Amino acid sequence: MRILLTNDDGIHAEGLESLEKIARQLSDDIWIVAPEYEQSGASRALTLSDPVRVRTLDPRRFAVSGTPTDCVMLGISELIEGAKPDLVLSGVNRGANIAEDVTLSGTVAGAIEGMAMGVPAIALSQTGGLTPHDPFFEVAEVFGPGIVKRLIEIGWPGDVIMNVNFPNLPPAKVSAVEVTRQGFRDVQVRHAERRSDLRGRDYYWMGFRPEKSQPGEGTDLRAIYEGRISVTPLHIDLTHSETVYKMRGVLGGAPPKA
Repeated sequence: MRILLTNDDGIHAEGLESLEKIARQLSDDIWIVAPEYEQSGASRALTLSDPVRVRTLDPRRFAVSGTPTDCVMLGISELIEGAKPDLVLSGVNRGANIAEDVTLSGTVAGAIEGMAMGVPAIALSQTGGLTPHDPFFEVAEVFGPGIVKRLIEIGWPGDVIMNVNFPNLPPAKVSAVEVTRQGFRDVQVRHAERRSDLRGRDYYWMGFRPEKSQPGEGTDLRAIYEGRISVTPLHIDLTHSETVYKMRGVLGGAPPKA
């Protein structure tokens, strides 16, 4: 099995090292194409107004001056020699990618680009990282290979990616794996903090507050809060079907007049 690895934390990220450990328990045919610098929050951005440069670190490891989407597109179409990969793994992200955050995530976007190019793809993220004592990436390294292998055995539709999030716990305290739906927070965790530079000019630093919401049963949020590994099938059809059906009864035909 040929596997392409990418991430949004950059080619030198610790999480990418963990992802490679996971992948090498499944195959020896590993290719790595990752951003030269961190691209967290890049979502599905594609670099269109600047040249994208590729730095070869070894015959199967490349650093790209672009986004995770750039990396996967170039990896599959240009950089991997011979057959295209059988699987794209994106991560392991430093921090969870759950709830509404999946629309911002470069990690999830890397998996989506694999899917868009006809390759099954899985995004993997590790909750935590807020304190130096977090047992970081250990849970992902312990449970990641088995989960990826089982997902490959089960299979999933071609227009779907798998979004896997690991709780911030020692492996011995992880209670279970749960297939979940995407949740939505009832509190605002994103914020902009205003600061001043040495010349007295204001600037803003974007970030997240570590506040918990009250998620429903079966959501990715609830699973992570309660110490379970969350596996969420995602797709990019953003159509709200219920509203489509309702509006068809009141809007259609000749365009309405002002």
